[in-house]
Amino acid sequence: MEVILDGAARILEREGLERFNTNAVAAVAGVSVGSLYQYFPGKDALMAALVRRDAGRFSAEVAAAVVERPGEDWRAAVSRLIAVAVGHQLDFPNLARILDFEEARLPLDDETEAAERSILSAIVGVLRRGGGALAHLDLSQAAADLLRLTRALVDAEGRERAPDRESLSRRLERAVFGYLTWDAGAESACPNLNAT
Repeated sequence: MEVILDGAARILEREGLERFNTNAVAAVAGVSVGSLYQYFPGKDALMAALVRRDAGRFSAEVAAAVVERPGEDWRAAVSRLIAVAVGHQLDFPNLARILDFEEARLPLDDETEAAERSILSAIVGVLRRGGGALAHLDLSQAAADLLRLTRALVDAEGRERAPDRESLSRRLERAVFGYLTWDAGAESACPNLNAT
């Protein structure tokens, strides 16, 4: 089954959705179409399996990144999370962008939803380490916002011909730490920020 998913991922990364079909995947994977259909009854099932695998891998990368190191400030773990997000999306930017789109299109299965919850929970856990410095935040909302912000910026960078990981990581750190440490008192000093 993994060889089929690997073949599907190669097609999506190199050639996009235009060439993504079961015949092409079977050829790249080196299996018969009949063998492919034993595991995946169609393109959507194959795509859903790719989304599930990608979510599981990202969740595992996030879990490894948030492991607390002795004497470490919470900001170091946030920086590692940013590095994981950048690497995950930019290692295979076309595939990542397609899978993000397909994840929104396809109904999520329990395994994919569990991976998403695990990622958000890991981010909340890191933010809890910020203690009083982040007491002004709703940590669950902040985690969801940071995940969306990161995905948007990383996805946009992935569309560039030569994505600059280092620059993207620095820009993301500015955005993320700016969000996390924003002075709530500054909002009342800037009336346009409160306008809806």
